[in-house]
Amino acid sequence: MADIKSQISDDVKAAMRSKDKERLGALRLIQAAFKQKEVDERIELSDEQVIVILDKMAKQHRDSITQFKDANRDDLVKIEQFELDIIDAYLPAKLSDEEISALIEGAISKSGAESIKDMGKVMGMLKGELQGRADMGKVSGLIKAKLST
Repeated sequence: MADIKSQISDDVKAAMRSKDKERLGALRLIQAAFKQKEVDERIELSDEQVIVILDKMAKQHRDSITQFKDANRDDLVKIEQFELDIIDAYLPAKLSDEEISALIEGAISKSGAESIKDMGKVMGMLKGELQGRADMGKVSGLIKAKLST
């Protein structure tokens, strides 16, 4: 499978050829975020790092959508949703609640976590596996609930 960065680069070229300005703009925003990270840290991004950036961008768009809906700015909601849909297309498939629970149970038993004090251990084990595939805030809440009982 081609890496995500080169896939996005190919999609930028395709959007340019088809004169799809909205899609091109959204893809260039993604590329700019990648470039910013690469320049700031003087690194070449791996697929895992790309997923972290895309996940963060998706979260920002979801937050913006919520705020724009509250302000009755449907025009801005539409733009944010369009960009979010493009970002989501490059993220791994989302996990179901059952799959997330199973992974949490596995991490708790593997790490020997017994109380809320061990939450960092469990989150550390799951972060790489769940990044971009689950809402990490929700995962954190589920882990907290399981370790509190």
